[in-house]
Amino acid sequence: MEVSNELLFFFSALGAFNGFLLGLYFAIIKKPKHISNIFLGTMLIFMSIRIGKSVLFYFNENLAYGYLQFGLTACLFIGPFLYFYFRSLYSTHQKNIHYWQKHLAILVPLMLVVNVVFPFEQNIDLWRPYFIDIIYLVWFGYMILCLPYIYHFLNPLIRNEISLTSQTLWDISLFIGNFVIWAAFFFCGFTSYILGALLFSFMFYLMAFQLISWKKQRIKNDPTQEKYKNKKIDKNQAQFIIIKLEVLMKEDRQYINPNLKLIDLASDLNILPHTLSQLLNDNLGKSFSTFVNEYRIDHAKKILQNNVNLTLEAIGYDCGFNSKSTFFSTFKKMTGQTPSVYQKQTRTSS
Repeated sequence: MEVSNELLFFFSALGAFNGFLLGLYFAIIKKPKHISNIFLGTMLIFMSIRIGKSVLFYFNENLAYGYLQFGLTACLFIGPFLYFYFRSLYSTHQKNIHYWQKHLAILVPLMLVVNVVFPFEQNIDLWRPYFIDIIYLVWFGYMILCLPYIYHFLNPLIRNEISLTSQTLWDISLFIGNFVIWAAFFFCGFTSYILGALLFSFMFYLMAFQLISWKKQRIKNDPTQEKYKNKKIDKNQAQFIIIKLEVLMKEDRQYINPNLKLIDLASDLNILPHTLSQLLNDNLGKSFSTFVNEYRIDHAKKILQNNVNLTLEAIGYDCGFNSKSTFFSTFKKMTGQTPSVYQKQTRTSS
């Protein structure tokens, strides 16, 4: 192997290896244990397997067909797990947590049948180009499905409601990187086959450099940040979390769960519980119970104004309170009236 080829192999293979390790970190080690981290890690693992196959095949055209089939099979799941990641992180319907199982229930058996019935070595004409093209089209289709969720976090950024955060920077780079690598493999007939692997390594280290530089720049612009990094949440990050928090409470109505805990809400936000507690206290000036109960009482007010068939006890349960006494005491504390008095007044005024 010539010196230039050795460097080419080293750079592309190192990117695949590091990507695989990073995937394991997100899928197994990363805290907090949010499902989005598992999806991200799994996507990186499948991507690294696909890249690793490309590197080996480029430098050894006699690579066993089993390795080729394994790498292409992994490629089928890159797009789906990228979609699962964005949906779990930015979806406004967090309660539907089993959507990914439905997708895998179709993709996994389908790929198993194809691998068993049509092995690559005996069906090269089917795999090239038909099966391979279908795999890339599935990858592309799932990238298209990611677009609504990308718009969900880009929209407030475009409207200057929030500033660019490291999380947003990471997600933008992740999507663009996926698209560029997909294009490199899909159009490899017009370029070099190793281009996809090189782009993966380049994008991998560029994203790492971006995040490190972003963090250093924030510390440079705010010298107190390093000293108080464990005491204060960055303003832009806080705004970003608050927007997601409002979605969970207003659209998903998490507050109607009587057993809702700080750790549950923090998990849905992909942050640590103490970070959420700090956010509520420092940025909203409320405790967790006060924050949740405000939504419950607002919901109760609407029902009391419009529904005459439900009992006061039933209304309390519907709003997330686990007892009649808790509902009555909380309602009076926040409104200065009992639910029954409030209901009579609203009906009289209407």
